[in-house]
Amino acid sequence: MTTVTASARLSGDIRLWYRDTISCLQGTFATALLRAGHDPLHALGLHWEFRYRPGEVTSEEFSFPCPPGTDLAGALMPHHSVRSAWHRASDAGDGTEELLSELSRDRTVITAVDNFHLPFRPAYHDVHAAHLLVVSGIDRRNGTVTVADAMPPEFLGAIPLTAFLNAWTSGNPSDEQDAFFSDTRIERRYLTVEVGTPFPEMSPQLLKSAIGNSLDLFRAPSPDTHGDHVGLHGLRHFLGDLVERARTGHDGALQHAYPFGWGMQAQAGLHGELLRTWGRATGRPALAEAGRRTEAVAHAWSGVRVTAAHATAHPPYDAQAVSADLSGHAQALESAYARAVEALTQAKETL
Repeated sequence: MTTVTASARLSGDIRLWYRDTISCLQGTFATALLRAGHDPLHALGLHWEFRYRPGEVTSEEFSFPCPPGTDLAGALMPHHSVRSAWHRASDAGDGTEELLSELSRDRTVITAVDNFHLPFRPAYHDVHAAHLLVVSGIDRRNGTVTVADAMPPEFLGAIPLTAFLNAWTSGNPSDEQDAFFSDTRIERRYLTVEVGTPFPEMSPQLLKSAIGNSLDLFRAPSPDTHGDHVGLHGLRHFLGDLVERARTGHDGALQHAYPFGWGMQAQAGLHGELLRTWGRATGRPALAEAGRRTEAVAHAWSGVRVTAAHATAHPPYDAQAVSADLSGHAQALESAYARAVEALTQAKETL
């Protein structure tokens, strides 16, 4: 007869980390990095690229395009020894046995959940939306699960096991109040994250190598061999297609822009902050300027995402007006990328 562990908890301090441009994806990985003693900005902010895979944007806050054969951690942090794997709990029991097993091995666990069932989220019993949070402890005897969520309003504490199970097993039905992150089943999915060694320290050499890799990706032909639209050519294709979709006015034509754009916005924001702060701290003004211009890319994403979101939220929309508005924001975003890549090229030469 198998004995099921009644409780387990991660060792060390569980800390929250947040930036205005990020989603729960970067926030939960940041908690895993902090547990391992690393600065989340140095890891999550080192890599920057544009990658879009048509037809594969999910209606989840944590939607992010991974290169073929690359796990989520590898896509976010290709220069660091961080790996992740998606799992789906088996149908046996309530599924927490698997989470307890992972916690017993002191492995960071990130679960997909539906905000509708979480008592500390503003969407509680109001809006269905897919989300991620860190599970740092389970106590089946007391009927509680300890979770960490850096997204405002931040929360670090225990919630009823029943509430967690409702969120973790939710069908996350289509919700007109959140057309972007509902209508994707949660299905007891969870991520395990392992931060390995050696873990590189930030240095001019590491930064130069990472910037060189990003520049190669931005200059690459698009689509690539896997059909992904990458780099500046891929960005131009994505934006042109988006404006054309707005012009035709087809139902749902712009819905993918909001969740997809969040991942790109977050990555640009973190990369820009890293370059700007590290450039100033080390007396490299060209690097700081490249950071400022990359942060401008993150801000430019807001116009594209919000315009697409408003059109999606109130169909039918004025196709001519929305496409014209979106075209202006698309041009601003493309220009911001071009300026940032140019500044990045110049900054690389100073390292």
